[in-house]
Amino acid sequence: QVQLVESGGGLVQTGGSLRLSCAASARTFSRCAMGWFRQAPGNEREFVAAISRSGYITYYADSVKGRFTISRDNAKNTVYLQMNSLKPEDTAVYYCAGRNTGDSNYYTVRLVDYDSWGQGIQVTVSS
Repeated sequence: QVQLVESGGGLVQTGGSLRLSCAASARTFSRCAMGWFRQAPGNEREFVAAISRSGYITYYADSVKGRFTISRDNAKNTVYLQMNSLKPEDTAVYYCAGRNTGDSNYYTVRLVDYDSWGQGIQVTVSS
């Protein structure tokens, strides 16, 4: 497992942008597939985006496809979520998650597959 710390959240108007960062504590970060999830009040935690440990494979929820971009910098032990054209329905607590894997192309959309989680960060989009 790795310790994960999110940053970059906050309040933004509809149509605005934010970039979330998730810094990992361990040098094993480069062996982890990473994902972003979010949870709005009263809702279950849902998948947002995933990236393989190599960074070559990404996958998005339909609700954010074309607006959000996940990326990673293994030299900095950091994964990012660039969020553009934000909508009020994007308001949620965002969590990054990691899964140690030996497969450089592995990624997963399933919450239960991840073994490391950040504490979450609030993103609020005002209308």
